[in-house]
Amino acid sequence: MTALLRYQADLLVRSQRWLAPVLLYAAFLGIGVQSGQPVLDSLGYAAAGLLPVTAWLVQLCAGQEPPAARTVAAAAVGAARVHLAALLAALGCAGLLGAAGTLLVVLISKPASTDNAVRVLPLAAGLAGLLAAACCVLLGAAVGALCTRPVLHRRGWSVLATVPAALLALVTSGSPAHHAVTELVTGSRTGTVHLPVLPLLAATALAAAAVAFTCRLTSLRG
Repeated sequence: MTALLRYQADLLVRSQRWLAPVLLYAAFLGIGVQSGQPVLDSLGYAAAGLLPVTAWLVQLCAGQEPPAARTVAAAAVGAARVHLAALLAALGCAGLLGAAGTLLVVLISKPASTDNAVRVLPLAAGLAGLLAAACCVLLGAAVGALCTRPVLHRRGWSVLATVPAALLALVTSGSPAHHAVTELVTGSRTGTVHLPVLPLLAATALAAAAVAFTCRLTSLRG
């Protein structure tokens, strides 16, 4: 798997397709996160933007390999492992992006509640932001995996499915990502840091199920 991960990561880096989602996330932060804003509010905003970006990265990695190269790799190690490596490469890229975004937000934001009445510890806020970012990354990976090959092979259908699925994952009350972001925003009102542990566990389970399903389907469909 190490060699496969390096192969998929190298494909992504060399293709420069990662530039579009990364620049989108940078623009998202540039518009919505300003220096001196309450840290928990900004962390919630930054985490929410990771969900659609991760779904986009997953789609890029799942479809970046030429069909001939994919066939050769699948013949050597199995189609499921090749697809798993592609998903993990996208997940790693999104994770690095989320960690960088969280660190930036903590550094430039004001460690205080929304009304500036309560001080918020930057370390605790950063930890909560990282957990929320991880939650959104994992759920974004699940959305991306279910909205691209081998479930949906056509690019147009994949995009049409990803946009509403990512939106629903953010706004639906039962969504782990929605819960994690909401905990940050509501905690900012009182200056209380809530660690979204349960949403992270739920997002991990959902992502694992989606990855297992798509890898199994890949071995059957190719």
